[in-house]
Amino acid sequence: MLLIIPPRGSHASAAVFILSVLEACTLDSYIAAVYEHNVILSEDTEIPVSAEDAFMLMDKNMDILEAAIKAAAKQGAHIIVTPEDGIYGCVFRRETIYPYLEDIPDPQVDWIPCTDPERFAASPVQKRLSCLSRNNSIYVVANMGDKKPCNSSDPRRPRDGHYQYNTNVVFDSEGKLVARYHKYNLFMRDKQFNYPKEPEFMTFNTSFGYFGIFTCADILFHDPAVVLASRFQVDTILFPTAWGNTLPLLSAVQFHSAWAMGMGVNFLSTNTRNSSLAMTGSGIYAPDGPRTYHYNTEMENGHLLVTELSSRPRLSPTYPAAVNWKLYASSFKQLPSNDHHFSGVVYRDLFSFTELTEPKGNLVSRFSVSSPPQICTLLKCKSTDLKSCGQPVETAQTKFDMFSLSGTFGTNYVFPEVLYSGVQLAPGEFEVLTDGHLISWTRTSRPVLSVTLFIRWYEKDPPHTEQASP
Repeated sequence: MLLIIPPRGSHASAAVFILSVLEACTLDSYIAAVYEHNVILSEDTEIPVSAEDAFMLMDKNMDILEAAIKAAAKQGAHIIVTPEDGIYGCVFRRETIYPYLEDIPDPQVDWIPCTDPERFAASPVQKRLSCLSRNNSIYVVANMGDKKPCNSSDPRRPRDGHYQYNTNVVFDSEGKLVARYHKYNLFMRDKQFNYPKEPEFMTFNTSFGYFGIFTCADILFHDPAVVLASRFQVDTILFPTAWGNTLPLLSAVQFHSAWAMGMGVNFLSTNTRNSSLAMTGSGIYAPDGPRTYHYNTEMENGHLLVTELSSRPRLSPTYPAAVNWKLYASSFKQLPSNDHHFSGVVYRDLFSFTELTEPKGNLVSRFSVSSPPQICTLLKCKSTDLKSCGQPVETAQTKFDMFSLSGTFGTNYVFPEVLYSGVQLAPGEFEVLTDGHLISWTRTSRPVLSVTLFIRWYEKDPPHTEQASP
């Protein structure tokens, strides 16, 4: 950026000049990339290894990530997101993860590890990531481990005298560390890590938009996920994850695309590929639907997705209007209720189901739920046995000429999901209207697995604990 120093008394004109230069450098769109990575895993995560052996494993994974980064850069990508646990894998104990960790400094130190690797403690992973971003002129987002000492007076002090964090890092196209985020909502298998005392709301600005970042189970909670989208009003969320698909309502592409639509943000989601843990499903999602996504349980190889997004989606003429989720459903008069009621279990929660017995017509179900998630769903049962309703199923045979789903809820945090047979999304085949109902206008192109309004009543969440769970 060219900066002209004005004569004394010209501060206002200088401010206007700088602002106009920044505006001129802002891109209307950018190329985003995510890479679903089949991670090379340690042979035994129960046995401690040396720092040298730990880096050898991480270097093998970064060799694969390097090929993906170079391929994305050749396609003009401005930024690439790699998955959670993508450098060393998962299922470690606290002691055995330690050799894989580095001390990651606060980004305010203004550091390019690629050109100044000796400035801090040994940081070979940060150096390589920095050089990958710098040599390919691309922002690189990666997940790694951070270690931080703590003093003896700290009441939260772990027994071994230091904190270990599941950490996302972002290096800009010059190789500079511009963001560091410590995962706040740890999943049940994340026992090797600590969570920060307070949630971190990590954002950074670029010439192609305003970005926020969080990790995996964070998406299920208010802090930091909702705060970044609603209060900070970021344009794009970066989301490294190691997400085990849990149908019928929480497969990766299903829920992540719905969250992007419900919160009105671009969402770059990249998953680890691990068939033994049911992990697959990555995508690049816009507020009005998916731009590209990948879900494949058959192939074990990695997969790169690259596409264009609006840099400032909130300024786009196609940005979805605000939705009043109570308006449509509350306008209905009391309709006769279907008699085919029965109970079923989804994720250990008891649901009230109504069997669809007619080829067409209206179905009204009235119920009161006080738990944090409220779910209104049309879903396929696993078999004709009604007891199978709510169990995971990936294929269906029934198409719908049209459907409409609505309800009155205690919150506006509503995430609309439409999932077709084969765990495929339905871009452009449904719409959420401003009066608060999800509707399809034409016959579905594939058989339907589920149509869902997934509601999160965050105010009813229990206090934050170290282990998060869906």
